[in-house]
Amino acid sequence: MTSSAPNSSAQDSSARDSHELAALGQQLRVDSVRAAAAVGSGHPTSSMSAADLMAVLLGGHLRYDFDRPDHPGNDRFILSKGHASPLLYAAYKAAGAVTDDELLTFRKEGSRLQGHPTPRALPWVEVATGSLGQGLPVAVGMALSGKRLEQIPYRVWVMCGDSELAEGSIWEAAEHAGYERLDNLTAVVDVNRLGQRGPTRHGWNLKAYADRFKAFDWHVIEIDGHDVDAIDHAYQEAASTAGQPTVILARTRKGKGVAAVEDQEGKHGKPLPDADEAIQELGGVRDVRVQVRKPAAARIMHTIRSGHLELPRHDVGEEIATRDAYGQALTALGSARGDVVAVDGEVGDSTRTEYFAEAHPERYFECYIAEQQLVATAVGLAARGWVPYATTFAAFLTRAYDFVRMAAISGSGINLVGSHAGVAIGEDGPSQMGLEDLALFRAVHGSTVLYPCDAHQTGRLIAQMAELDGVRYLRTTRGATPVIYGPGEEFPIGGSKVLRSSDADRLTLVAAGVTLHEALSAAELLEREGIPVRVIDLYSVKPVDRRTLREAAEQTGCLVTVEDHREEGGLGDAVLDAFTDGAPVPRLVRLAVRTMPGSASPEEQLRAAGIDAQSIAAAVRLLVEEAVVR
Repeated sequence: MTSSAPNSSAQDSSARDSHELAALGQQLRVDSVRAAAAVGSGHPTSSMSAADLMAVLLGGHLRYDFDRPDHPGNDRFILSKGHASPLLYAAYKAAGAVTDDELLTFRKEGSRLQGHPTPRALPWVEVATGSLGQGLPVAVGMALSGKRLEQIPYRVWVMCGDSELAEGSIWEAAEHAGYERLDNLTAVVDVNRLGQRGPTRHGWNLKAYADRFKAFDWHVIEIDGHDVDAIDHAYQEAASTAGQPTVILARTRKGKGVAAVEDQEGKHGKPLPDADEAIQELGGVRDVRVQVRKPAAARIMHTIRSGHLELPRHDVGEEIATRDAYGQALTALGSARGDVVAVDGEVGDSTRTEYFAEAHPERYFECYIAEQQLVATAVGLAARGWVPYATTFAAFLTRAYDFVRMAAISGSGINLVGSHAGVAIGEDGPSQMGLEDLALFRAVHGSTVLYPCDAHQTGRLIAQMAELDGVRYLRTTRGATPVIYGPGEEFPIGGSKVLRSSDADRLTLVAAGVTLHEALSAAELLEREGIPVRVIDLYSVKPVDRRTLREAAEQTGCLVTVEDHREEGGLGDAVLDAFTDGAPVPRLVRLAVRTMPGSASPEEQLRAAGIDAQSIAAAVRLLVEEAVVR
């Protein structure tokens, strides 16, 4: 380290290093105060408590090339307590990655230094943080990549706050890391006793936290988080611990170093009342520069492509569940691409990811019944360059929706597949039925939402998902459905298929997945009665095929959407989106699941919801009669 401030003399190298690290900690505090004061908002007190922890990490233990953030040997660092972003940005300044002028743009419009860190703005940020409880689960995914896939000896560091240890996702991650023996993972917990509104549940009771981590087979170190020598020794101990992840429980004081705010309630999320006085109390502005140690040479172990993709082929008319087709297609994709990995939530025998596990066990990750960790693992793997497909029942992905939302903020490229969607699953009842999933995923920024109806369509869409950006979601079906497309059919994202059409069509049925087959059956019934209708397979729910829908509206005057989903936010709303730019809105009728289902056969469920072929035909007859009367 170099400094423009005078250094006091020391008797030996160790003391001199300790003095410099302590000085760096003070600089990080000062710069956190300055950054928040410049904009009049932020979380300087949360940054000040962890400043010494960050100083020792940056000054002696992190292996990172800031000029090459994509270096495969770099250690990974996640600031899980993302509200302490002033500390992170102050560290970047100390490392020479940002200037002092840029530091003072914190939280201002156009600045890269946003209120909570995001990789969309900064190349050194691994994933977006700020929704507490997510940093450690994502770090587990990264550590799994380093240990099992890349086999590169980088260390994954994650800095947590004590408040977020109340989140269940932390303990999903803790159990998973202990089970997987992730000794390349170190969690540093800033136990500063105070949360947003007052004291945390356990305050400074480090034993309460230690007992929990020990129960999940972590190596636990308890220290004074302001003793730089103790911090240094703890980091060394973590690096030398084999067979277990390490957690460092550091007792700290929020607002450390400034009497007006130190360990005081009501100071969270506010700039200091007198920044100039606080800076003087902390020893004034410094300009310490840290030469962060570079990582060892490393090479990427996985290959982007390793063969030609041969998707399964089926006979038209053959009945196969799209969940089966998904498992087969994913397995084939894994054979063609060495970067494809599969993650499942202990339902692989139902989701059919077990096919991938059998063919590519080294790239299969079992997360058990922990859906937050399931999605977090996918995010962590994606951050390391893999193409993850994470799968569970569509209904259970709702548990992890906040992780999906944050993945979009990160710009993470993850594929999520929800099986057992809709009332068509049958007797299991409503707790197992994904009836809100299309709405949830359509609302995610930049997402792609797909709903295939047959095996070939499923395979083509699964393959295309690997090339897309952002969050991609595909919905699969439990029961078998007939193959209606040939193996050579193409299904462009944002497209649709017009399966029945004539100049005499009275209206248009728009469906996808299970209800597409019901709509086709209804159309055949109606044709025999002299009521021709158009049928559109809207397999791309987002983005939606505006052109085809508008043509159908112009030519038939009425669109009837049929979906095995709640009325709100699903297929009907997706169709409506095609007319939101001022285009004339056609008559739009929605057939959807409006009641609370019980247990019944799939056929009975569809009939009770009014989305089977007979119900669709009855609705069309009523609509046609009303049109004649008018």
